[in-house]
Amino acid sequence: QVQLVESGGGLVQAGGSLRLSCAASGRTFSSYAMGWFRQAPGKEREFVAAIRWSSGRTYYADSVKGRFTISRDNAKSTVFLQMNSLKPDDTAVYYCNVGQASGSDYYRGDYWGQGTQVTVSS
Repeated sequence: QVQLVESGGGLVQAGGSLRLSCAASGRTFSSYAMGWFRQAPGKEREFVAAIRWSSGRTYYADSVKGRFTISRDNAKSTVFLQMNSLKPDDTAVYYCNVGQASGSDYYRGDYWGQGTQVTVSS
């Protein structure tokens, strides 16, 4: 069974940085992609970034391009989200997801982590 465990959230001032981790287990992920999503109170869950396990190709939402960087450690089956220049609008619960990537698109799958809270104060 696939398990995704996020960590690294917290409270940070605007302009600060955080690094999220997502440890994945339960299957071989080489043919999949991993995505980060976030959900703020009263809003729908939205795509943030994704990475293909095999090639390392990355995908970003326009709102985080240039500020967030997604990476992976294949040996540890762990995906990271380095978040710099954080803004209050980045406040949300962040979730990782196992999905698929094709061309320039990421397709979310059914497996989600429990989420980690990121709060950015102004």
